[in-house]
Amino acid sequence: MLRPIRHMKKIRNLLILLSILSGILYLELMCFAFIMADRLIFPEIEPGYRDDPGIFKLQSSDGAHLSAYFLEAPNSKQLLLYCHGNGEDLGHFRRFLETFQARGISVLAFDYPGYGTSTGVASERGCYASTDAAYAYAVGPLGYKPEQICLYGRSLGGGPACWLAQRYPVGRMILDGTFTSTFRIITKWRLLPWDKFNNLARLHDITCPILFIHGTNDLIVPFSHALKNYHTYQGEKKKLWVKEAGHNNLYAIADKHFRRDVFDFILNQNPTDPKEGE
Repeated sequence: MLRPIRHMKKIRNLLILLSILSGILYLELMCFAFIMADRLIFPEIEPGYRDDPGIFKLQSSDGAHLSAYFLEAPNSKQLLLYCHGNGEDLGHFRRFLETFQARGISVLAFDYPGYGTSTGVASERGCYASTDAAYAYAVGPLGYKPEQICLYGRSLGGGPACWLAQRYPVGRMILDGTFTSTFRIITKWRLLPWDKFNNLARLHDITCPILFIHGTNDLIVPFSHALKNYHTYQGEKKKLWVKEAGHNNLYAIADKHFRRDVFDFILNQNPTDPKEGE
């Protein structure tokens, strides 16, 4: 009888040891995420522009002075509020935004704290506060009604776009190359008690029409994130899955399809809804 008892004790002690080791590893993971997350999410980049007469400053609630510009399209009834990705600033995508201006859609673009010539330090909270300031400027001094505003969240910018759409009324939203959450890009599942830019959770509270755009060969934000976001959202929605496109060559590969579907969506002209990629 003693041998089975001793054997059970050894198994119990081994399980206790494994539990302790697992707990230690989990705590180390939490500490690593807490310390390193912002450094990984917000890489340091050299400013892609200098302040000039076309750049003005928005005051963020956290005290940052945010660089912004407004591309006005004469007699425009739509405003594109552009939330950019993590490896770019106002100097990197102006030509892209000018295509919207040429189509008769005005554009308001801004930099997050720590980007370009904006002051402050990049953070999740700073992204939210800067998007809040841009929205206030759009419905205040610029005079646009909420239903005239289309949010555009590119990659990381999908985080502040979803945050804003959860809290304020907007006409529509575009999520381009957007993840379910930042941590899930690495872990696939939620492993920690907190996350950053948890778009998947916020989609349950958003009611405006959404156009989801993603490259099927995206190696930075896997296509599975787009599918998860798309199927989670229960409101009016459209999708543009671009075959063989990655994270940074989507516009070149999609070409005319991108321009047609995105412009039509903003102008509320019933864009096509291709079925490929599901």
